[in-house]
Amino acid sequence: MNNLVPNVFIFILTLESLSISHGAFVAPPKPIQFWKSMDNNGAVCKVRSNSSLGMNRARMEKTFEDMMGEDWRLVRARLVAQEKVEEHQLSSASSGSSSSTEGEDDKRHNQLGNMFSGAISSLFSHGKHAEDCEKRDAIFDGHRIGLHNNIEDPFASDDEIVAVKQPSVELDKHRWAHPISHVEPGCVLLANEKLGGVFHQTVVLIIDHHEATGSTGIVINRPLPGNLLKIASETASHVDLSLKLAFNCATVSYGGPVMQEDYSVLHGYGEVEGSKKVAPGVYVGGSRELMNEVRRNNFDPHETLFIKGHAAWVPSQLSREISKGVWYIASVSPELILRYAGKPQDYEGNTDLWSDILTCMGKEHGEIARRYAGRGDKRLMP
Repeated sequence: MNNLVPNVFIFILTLESLSISHGAFVAPPKPIQFWKSMDNNGAVCKVRSNSSLGMNRARMEKTFEDMMGEDWRLVRARLVAQEKVEEHQLSSASSGSSSSTEGEDDKRHNQLGNMFSGAISSLFSHGKHAEDCEKRDAIFDGHRIGLHNNIEDPFASDDEIVAVKQPSVELDKHRWAHPISHVEPGCVLLANEKLGGVFHQTVVLIIDHHEATGSTGIVINRPLPGNLLKIASETASHVDLSLKLAFNCATVSYGGPVMQEDYSVLHGYGEVEGSKKVAPGVYVGGSRELMNEVRRNNFDPHETLFIKGHAAWVPSQLSREISKGVWYIASVSPELILRYAGKPQDYEGNTDLWSDILTCMGKEHGEIARRYAGRGDKRLMP
């Protein structure tokens, strides 16, 4: 009787990093597992890789994210737009009411009269009070709970009403931007109009930010002449030939003064192996997996932006620069971030992302855009 040799599973590990090469945005390597089932003669019966499974998962997650609709940043943008409208309305109302002193006196007399009339009527309002209590108790009958309708949330306090209130303003979900008071991954820094040098009128996408470890970012509005194959071949780079050929038509942007030989890739494909999600619909890294998808004709190489180099700040350096007015901080739509990564959009031929975002931010930022725009994104670097 032959002895049965149990199947043996061999795990072969390969490494994939966030960046194309050693250097910028290198994440800890993650293993990709291959299972080889062997029979008692040592022959390989079956080979399975989770690489393709990971790509399918990334695309499914991205599809579900798009189907679910609004990301939290878009909700915040709508609330900010609503606050601007209400602030303008309040300002207009207050300026109109303050023009007449006599009107203010009448208002105070009316308020005093209402106070006395309210005190008197409260003596005879027991029936009304009972009716109000009955209405409040009706909330707990369960008929109105969990239904999507136009009634106000019966449990929302005055402080919480902004969370359940539907903004009445309309916002283009493909083209929006508003200032924020703090730095967060996925936000952008817009150079002050007075800033010179390599960062003149740049838009920097923040990849990582932590007060203890510092910050990293990439410039996304300095497309260089030529494609990846040309630029990476004519200058010192760590990009291997297979990536150059797969993404030979991809656009390249100057990313910053740090580690110019290293490239990272910006895209909206999904959170593939080796990539990082920096904002809803915006990803950095995963070039190897994307290359495999290009070879399978599942991904258009035009829908990537390769970034040459990056920007970096030591702890507290970026905060000091912001406090001195070097940068404007903004939250912007994925379409604006991915403008040079092949994201479909209609920006009316505007090739100045810096001024376009400032215009979307409105008010004094829009005025800065009108005064200082003109050179555009495609320019020779100093």
